[in-house]
Amino acid sequence: MAKRFFTSESVTEGHPDKVCDQIADAILDEILANDPAARVACESLATTGVVIVAGEVSTECYADVEKAARRVIADIGYNRPEYGFDAGSLAVLTHVKEQSPDIARGVDAGLESRGGSVHETGAGDQGMMFGFAARETPSLMPMPIEFAHRIAKKLAAVRKSGKLPYLRPDGKAQVTIEYEDGSPKRVDCVVVSAQHDPDILPEELAADIRRSVIGEVIPPELLDSDTRYFINPTGSFVVGGPMGDCGLTGRKIIVDTYGGYARHGGGSFSGKDPTKVDRSAAYMARYAAKNAVARGLADKCEIQLAYAIGVSNPVSVMVDTFGTGKTPDDEIARRLTAKLDFTPDGIIRRFGLRRPIYLQTAAYGHFGRDDLDLPWENTDLDL
Repeated sequence: MAKRFFTSESVTEGHPDKVCDQIADAILDEILANDPAARVACESLATTGVVIVAGEVSTECYADVEKAARRVIADIGYNRPEYGFDAGSLAVLTHVKEQSPDIARGVDAGLESRGGSVHETGAGDQGMMFGFAARETPSLMPMPIEFAHRIAKKLAAVRKSGKLPYLRPDGKAQVTIEYEDGSPKRVDCVVVSAQHDPDILPEELAADIRRSVIGEVIPPELLDSDTRYFINPTGSFVVGGPMGDCGLTGRKIIVDTYGGYARHGGGSFSGKDPTKVDRSAAYMARYAAKNAVARGLADKCEIQLAYAIGVSNPVSVMVDTFGTGKTPDDEIARRLTAKLDFTPDGIIRRFGLRRPIYLQTAAYGHFGRDDLDLPWENTDLDL
């Protein structure tokens, strides 16, 4: 039997880069709640005592950027001066301008509809986006990223509930799965780094994490005597969050998608309205791939969509089932293009994307979320 090992990482909502993703999506939600037609491309940077928000926003409404940023930071748990990043005392600097008229022109009316009376939205940028699904977990996500997300989310849960009150908001989780002949068999290694108060003993923290975090989210039948654990392997993780490391929007895109198990086009999701196909087309590609697997057309499916800026329809649609297809890849692609509208307007209409639904996706992944009602996770497509 052929063996291989694959590792994926997730981070908690208090990780500095994820703080920035959440600030960007909170601002996006605030604007879309009042102006669904707004154009938003919002970025955030966070470091000790400072948050900087910048980007391009075209809207008819007013959004209190500073208030949205402080609310997110407080909800995460950065509300004590000793953390070096306190929602009540940090500075919020804002540098926002309108969307470039050259971009706006192409988005307002896609190439195919220019000169006509009905305008279809053009793609807000060029690029390629990937969607993926695999029959490894009930959510049809790869197992390494599924378990990494569960551990990261559990770290936040036991901190906020007071079960492990000495934990602080920053943290990371990493899970290695052993595969045999392409199927997941066991958990080979778990790495957890959890920020903590200075007075907790490393041995106590490690035992608590093993029992109350890892033991609660990974099925025991996947753990054995050979499973390795590395919990706070440096011995101490007191200084964390934006005080320990500068945070930036879009620097955890692999965490956002499939943990490296599938390809990624490279574009960030957070802070972008749905005319930006970096976000909306990645959602559609996941929906298409998940439905292909759910309908039994393949055990594993990756879909690539590619766009030209200012053009409504994708320039290419690619399907790869990695030899697991029960239906030929080109036939799956034909069925998908016959059933789905891959234009920005078609994607926005199908999923109702001009709504304030994005902050909830900014930590613990945009896909495979059985804790959220995300329309691109539905398996309702008749193929």
